[in-house]
Amino acid sequence: MANVTLYKQNGTENGTVELNDAIFGIEPNDNVIFDAVIMQRASLRQGTSQTKNRSAVSGGGRKPWRQKGTGRARQGSIRSPQWRGGGVVNGPSPRSYAYKLPKKVRRLAIKSVLSQKVIDGDLIVVDGLSFEQPKTAEFAKVLAGLKVSTKALVVLEADNDMAALSARNLPNVTVVEADGINVLDVMNNQKLILTQAALSKIEEVLG
Repeated sequence: MANVTLYKQNGTENGTVELNDAIFGIEPNDNVIFDAVIMQRASLRQGTSQTKNRSAVSGGGRKPWRQKGTGRARQGSIRSPQWRGGGVVNGPSPRSYAYKLPKKVRRLAIKSVLSQKVIDGDLIVVDGLSFEQPKTAEFAKVLAGLKVSTKALVVLEADNDMAALSARNLPNVTVVEADGINVLDVMNNQKLILTQAALSKIEEVLG
């Protein structure tokens, strides 16, 4: 099993921690990662764009002129698509773009991005993050002690509200619980910071 340095909250080293090779030591599958990112981005689309077809626009109930004898093309309604103010043909309508990949594919994708963080040396494990009250400045000190100056994903154990509240106002920090870790968040942040409790939860779920 691979070992990574275990850090204290103040940034000092506190030994090492073993990682499960079945989760953090596999060969990353780029195709599966790509599929998972596209799936998540599609699921984030609102799908609220809408246009009115000719039955939804108002007016147009009267035939604009008689069928024959005017020398003009026949017309049945001034709300036909070719008229200004007419209905739109094949326009967007509210819909969901979400779809799901098979469970095994989703698991392989998250394992792949976690393994890639280990390969790149961008995985940081902290023995714990505890705060007496929400303080953004205190969490900024933690990042400084860990020498993290880029975008970071912080994965916490459940119910660690003080740490979550302390970090959420930092512009380059994303906070999720261990159950909510996902491919898109891991890919969007250069550093991945795990608490030891969150690491145990991830290995329990994905192992």
